[in-house]
Amino acid sequence: MKKIRFVSNNQYKIVEVKQILERSNIEVIPINLKIDEIQTDDVKKLVKDKVLKAFDIIGKEVFVEHTGLYIRSLNDFPGGLTQIFWDKLGADTFAKIVCSLGDAFLIAKTVIGYCDSQKIHFFEGKIGGNVPDTPKGNRDFQWDCVFIPEGHKKTFAEMGCLKNDISMRKKAIENFCKYLTRSSK
Repeated sequence: MKKIRFVSNNQYKIVEVKQILERSNIEVIPINLKIDEIQTDDVKKLVKDKVLKAFDIIGKEVFVEHTGLYIRSLNDFPGGLTQIFWDKLGADTFAKIVCSLGDAFLIAKTVIGYCDSQKIHFFEGKIGGNVPDTPKGNRDFQWDCVFIPEGHKKTFAEMGCLKNDISMRKKAIENFCKYLTRSSK
C-alpha cells in the first residue's frame, strides 16, 4: 500500500480525502499544518507555492489541495481568493449577493499539487452548480451549504457523505490516483 502525506489544517478536507481514498491502494498520512497561501486568482501558482512550502517543511513527497468557487456572473471571481471572500461574507450574505446577480451558476474546482521530490504535478476536478436563495444544511464546512451540484436538489451540506461520490475533490483525487497507479508500475 502506498502511503502519501497530505498537508492541510482543515479537518473536514482531511476526512473527505481519507474517505475518498479508503477504497484505493493509497493510505493518507494527514499532516495538520497551516501553510500561508499567496493571495492570487492564479490557482496553479497558489497551489505550486503551497506544495513547495509543504515539501520544504516535510522533506518528503507530499500533496496539498485548493478548492475555489468560480461564479459565472462575477467573471469567475473569487477563484483562488474564495477563502477570503467566504470569510468576509459568510453563508447568508454570499447566497444573497450571488442570487441577486440574476445568474447563480458557479463552478467548484479543486486543484491538487503533488511534489514527488523532483517535480510538481497538478490534478484538477470540477463540478457545476447553483447557489440556493438561502443556505441549507450544516454550515460547518465552508460553502457546502450554498452549493447545489448540477442534477441534484440538495446542497453538498445536505448530502453528507454522498457528496464524496460526485464532488470536485473526488474528481481531482481520481485523476491523482490514476497518475500514482501509472507511475508506480
